[in-house]
Amino acid sequence: MDASEIVLTAEGRQKLVDELEWREGDLTKEIVERIRTARDFGDLSENSEYDDAKEEQAKNAARIAEIQSILANAKEAESLDHNLIVSIGCTVGLVDGDGVATEVTLVGTTETNSLEHKISNESPVGRAIIGRAEGDTVEVVTPSGKSRIYTITKITR
Repeated sequence: MDASEIVLTAEGRQKLVDELEWREGDLTKEIVERIRTARDFGDLSENSEYDDAKEEQAKNAARIAEIQSILANAKEAESLDHNLIVSIGCTVGLVDGDGVATEVTLVGTTETNSLEHKISNESPVGRAIIGRAEGDTVEVVTPSGKSRIYTITKITR
């Protein structure tokens, strides 16, 4: 798999579809209404409400284009090969050298969320565990240069 390739889980794809629908629908209508209201205030050259609404419109359009591009070019994790090995979309149980257990879900870079324990396939841990099987031990060198050892205890999809 190409490192620059965008991979999404079904859940991640649906979140983007939902966001796109909201941005193209309700948010766009809200911004258009804000622009219409701001125009009624008069002179547009000194109208901060109008400027803010136009800036929000530009940001919304840029995000819509970004989401459309991601959706058009991304591959779904389920369409990739996976036979009891770690792949994108898998939840992986890990135990470090100190015996501390953790569970992470491997996702594409656009879906990472440390609060939900979703790590990127391009992160040091993600790169180390992808393609590995249950029972494998991997060594991860962190960005600070420290080395950590993990054992894969469980793989679920």
